Amino acid sequence: MKHTQNKYDLVVVGGGHAGIEAALIAHKRGVKTLLVSMDKKSVGRTSCNPAVGGLAKGQMVKEVDVLGGIMGFFADLSTLQSKTLNKSKGRSVWSPRSQIDKNLYEKIAQKYIKEQRLDVLEGEVVSLNVKKDSVRGVFLKDGSAIICSAAVLTCGTFLNGLIHIGSKQINAGRYGEKRAEGITENLNSLGLKNGRLKTGTPPRIKKSSVDWNKGEAGYGDKNPSPLSYRTKNFKPKDEPCFSFRTNNKTHDMILDNLSSSAMYSGKDMATGPRYCPSIEDKVYKFSSNPSHLLQLEPEWTKSKQIYVNGFSTSLSESVQLKCLKTVRGLENVEFIRPGYAIEYDFFYPSQLKNSLESKAISGLFLAGQINGTSGYEEASSQGIIAGINSSCYILNEDPLILKRSDAYIGVLIDDLILKDTNEPYRMFTSRAEYRLQLRSSNADQRLLSISRKYCLLDDKTLDQLQYKIEKTNSIVKYLEKNNIAPNKINKSLKALDEKEIKEPTKMSVVLKRPKVSIKNFEIDIKISSNKLTKHMIKETLFEAETIVKYSGYINRQKEEIDKIKIYEDMIIPQEFDYNSILSLSNESREKFINIKPQTVGQAQRINGIRPSDISILLVYLKRPFHVKQK
Repeated sequence: MKHTQNKYDLVVVGGGHAGIEAALIAHKRGVKTLLVSMDKKSVGRTSCNPAVGGLAKGQMVKEVDVLGGIMGFFADLSTLQSKTLNKSKGRSVWSPRSQIDKNLYEKIAQKYIKEQRLDVLEGEVVSLNVKKDSVRGVFLKDGSAIICSAAVLTCGTFLNGLIHIGSKQINAGRYGEKRAEGITENLNSLGLKNGRLKTGTPPRIKKSSVDWNKGEAGYGDKNPSPLSYRTKNFKPKDEPCFSFRTNNKTHDMILDNLSSSAMYSGKDMATGPRYCPSIEDKVYKFSSNPSHLLQLEPEWTKSKQIYVNGFSTSLSESVQLKCLKTVRGLENVEFIRPGYAIEYDFFYPSQLKNSLESKAISGLFLAGQINGTSGYEEASSQGIIAGINSSCYILNEDPLILKRSDAYIGVLIDDLILKDTNEPYRMFTSRAEYRLQLRSSNADQRLLSISRKYCLLDDKTLDQLQYKIEKTNSIVKYLEKNNIAPNKINKSLKALDEKEIKEPTKMSVVLKRPKVSIKNFEIDIKISSNKLTKHMIKETLFEAETIVKYSGYINRQKEEIDKIKIYEDMIIPQEFDYNSILSLSNESREKFINIKPQTVGQAQRINGIRPSDISILLVYLKRPFHVKQK
C-alpha cells in the first residue's frame, strides 16, 4: 500500500467504511485513485459495535453489495453469528444482521485493498486546492500536495473531534487516535457551513469478570444466509451474545451522579442520536421503565474484550464502573476501556446534490458521518454512491441518482438533503414509505440494471444474478399458472391446520394462506446448482414465495410509485429564479433557494413546503424566463 505518485484522478480522504467503498469502486471503474488515511493500520476499522446489518441497515448492505460494494463480503468472512431480525413482522421489514470479528474484518479489508492494488497513503489532508469553484488537488499537513480532479471526504468523527469522559476532555477522533484539524476551517473559507454533533460508545469489559450464568444466551439462525452474493460457503461460528438488564439500583446511581456526565453537567454540547441514546438519557427520559436491556457481545473470536451494547455513556469512569456493578451478573466487572461521548464537526448535507457532490464546489463529494449520519451501513451506502459518482464526474458520465422507490440508499440521501440535520441520522424501516418494495431479498431485482449500466460488477456475477432473477420470475409464473390437486396438498394443509381444498386450485391462491410455504409444493422448475449457491437457491425460492403472498400489496404500492413518478422526473433547473415568484411566502422561497431541489418531487418533501407552493412552482416552471440568465 504505497503512495507512488503525486497526481491522481481522485483522492479519497479517510479509510473507514465510506472511504473504502468510495475508493474501491472508483478504482474498479478505471479511475486512478488514492486513499489517504492518517493511520494505515486503522483502515477498515469497525470502531464501535461488533456488528454489520440490522433493521433497515441489512437492506442497505445488500444494496451496496449489488452496486459493487464490499462491506457485506467482508462481514461474511468475519461473521461470528448471523440472524434475521423482525421475523415476527411482515417480510418487508425483515433485516439480516451479523455479529463480526472486528479484528478479522479489519485484516480482511486491508488485505483486499492490497490485492486490488489500490494506492494508500498515510498522511493527513488539511485543505483542498480549489480554483474557479472546482477541485484541483489536496494539501497535506507535511506541506506536500497531491493533484487531482475530484475528492471524496469521508472524515468520520475526526474533524476537530473531542472525547468526553465525565469532566475529562481529550482531543481525539476516536479513542487513542488523533483528530483531524484544518479541513473544517478550509471548507468554511470556501463557503460551506458546518455544525457539531455528538455520538457515543459503551465501555469494553473483561470477559473473565462476568458471571455468564446470570445472563440469557442468544444465538443466531440455524441456517443463515450471507450478506453478499459473492460469498459461496457461509458457515459462521454461532458464538452467543448474552442479555443482561439494568435495575432500580442502576437507575438510582445514574440519577444520583448525573452531574458527572458530560451531557448533564451543564456543558454546552452538541446533539446526540435520538435513537441510540446514552444510558443517562434512557434512565432520565424514560423513568417509567424499570430496566433497560444490555447485550454483551464478543468483539472477536475468543475475545477477552466484551462490548456492552446499550450502555453508551459519558459518565465519569468511576461512576460507569459502579453503575455496571449493580447489574446482576456484573457485580465483579472490570474495565478494559470506559465508554465515552465524542463531539465532531459535520457539514450540512443540504449543501449537496443527490449525487453527494457539493453544490458549491465541482468535484467535491462528501460521504459518511461528515454528512451528519451515524452507523457503518449509512457510511458504506454513501461511500459507494460518492465513489460511483466521483468516477462518473471524472469519466464525464451522468451521475447515479437513486430514488426513494429504488433503494433505502435513495431514502437515506433524499432525507439528508431535504430534512434538517439536528441530530445524527440513522436509517429505520419506518423512514421508507415504499419499504414493501425495498426488501432485503430483492436488492438484486431492484438494482442489477444499474450495476450493469455503470459496470459495477464483473460479468460472471452479473450473469449469475440475472439467472437468479429469471428463475424467481419463472417460479412466480409457474405458481400463478398451474393448479394443484387436493390429493397433492391436503395432507400438508391438514398438518398446518389449514382448510383443505375440494378441487384443483391455483398454487398461488393456496400459497397466499398464512401458514402455507412454497416447500409444501412440488415445483417442476430446475435451478442449476452450478450457477447458484445453495444460499442463492434458498433466497430465490423465498423471494418467489414473497412475491406471490404479497402480490396485492406489492402491486398497489407500484401503482402509488407510478402516480408520483411524473413529479420525480420533473427537473427543476439549478438556475431557476425563485425570487421572481412573488406569490411564494418568504419562508418557502428561502427554503427553495437554500436547498435548490433538483426535482418537483424533492421540492414536495422539503419540510414546511405546502401543496399550494408546489402548484405555484409548477405554473412558473413552464415559463423559461424565470431561469436566471448567466
